[in-house]
Amino acid sequence: DRIGWHNLAATLCDLSDYAGARDAAERAFRLGLEAPETWLVFGRALQGLAMFDDAERAFRQAVRRRPDYADAHRDLAQLIWMRTSDADLALADLEAVANSRPSAELALLLALVLERVGRPNDGWEALRAALARWPDDPRLQIAGAQAASDLGQSAEAVRLAEAAWRRFPDHPSVVEGVCTAWLAAGRAREAYEGAGRRLAAAPHDQIALAFRATAARILGEPDYERLYDYTAFVRAATITVPAGWSDVKAYLADLSAALSRLHRLKSHPLENSLRNGSQTAQNLRDSDEPAVRAFFGAIDAPIRAYMAALGTGSDPLRARNTGDYAIRGAWSVRLRSGGWHVDHIHPQGWLSSAFYVETPSAALDAPGHEGWIRFGRPRHPPSLEAGLHIRPEPGRLVLFPSYMWHGTVPFTSDETRLTIAFDVAPT
Repeated sequence: DRIGWHNLAATLCDLSDYAGARDAAERAFRLGLEAPETWLVFGRALQGLAMFDDAERAFRQAVRRRPDYADAHRDLAQLIWMRTSDADLALADLEAVANSRPSAELALLLALVLERVGRPNDGWEALRAALARWPDDPRLQIAGAQAASDLGQSAEAVRLAEAAWRRFPDHPSVVEGVCTAWLAAGRAREAYEGAGRRLAAAPHDQIALAFRATAARILGEPDYERLYDYTAFVRAATITVPAGWSDVKAYLADLSAALSRLHRLKSHPLENSLRNGSQTAQNLRDSDEPAVRAFFGAIDAPIRAYMAALGTGSDPLRARNTGDYAIRGAWSVRLRSGGWHVDHIHPQGWLSSAFYVETPSAALDAPGHEGWIRFGRPRHPPSLEAGLHIRPEPGRLVLFPSYMWHGTVPFTSDETRLTIAFDVAPT
């Protein structure tokens, strides 16, 4: 059944089994299925296999079959951007279709791409034009609220976010958007209560926990100390030397070489925290590189030590501690001079991580914590500073709650900053 093979391809792709997804999509094609959705899944599988030329051709097949297919245009624009760092090239097809076949979905995508390739004012103007045409679209309202917050237009951000919130008060992205707008506007009490309402329905929602903690910090509520216990919740450790390597230095040299072979892109993904750097396309859990495969054994002891020290309790972090875990996604990031991570959280995790393979040693000694990881500095309001900085060192693994705001201080150096990150879920 060709639809069955398509569904299998999509499922395998979601599970990061890119070779299996490619094979299942090809089986669907042989059975006569030419749906744009199948070409999109096929392109994603090929991208996950680092077959970038073939992936781009597959995405183009998807948009040829459905010219206004926003998901395919997103993946096409993103791949071109990551491969070339050329904003105009990445935007060319998308701008053309957004003008010739206007829709709220394409307008939303255009605004996203403009903002993420470094043109936030153009992205805001695209959103304003789209909102004039589709004023009641909640996706546009939330995107507009986020953009307005980032540009310091807090009153407009609140207006747009509250319009969506009145209609969809429990939707996670709406809660995130309205809490962002409230905090940017100095309305911490509303953000505190709005995040609390979401947590009553979904107590492990990492986004709601992040906003609850930020609002609690501003208001002086005890929730903040409970959620942001840096001493208990943020831990750094040196990994165990994997079997087959004499010491950590020798292992890191091989790991760096292996990751360098996987870093074949130039720029960051669109919906991602990193800037002026690249991210590996595949899930590192699926890598055949011996040094990469050994990494997951090397981090087992530090993760188990973290959970043992954490213990159990009633707070949202300890309450989920079962003493066992699974890795949810793993990727590598290479930052160049001027690179950084925007302050963010990990919505799908329980614990998150930063493991340092290479660090810009000279920059780390510069004033201002250049290249260090920081914790507790939210995107909004900008007046709140980080509560903790940790100096990255090769071989150091830092573990922390996924709901905790974290980012990287920009650095200037001829050296790069090479890391591995992964999320941990309790099992």
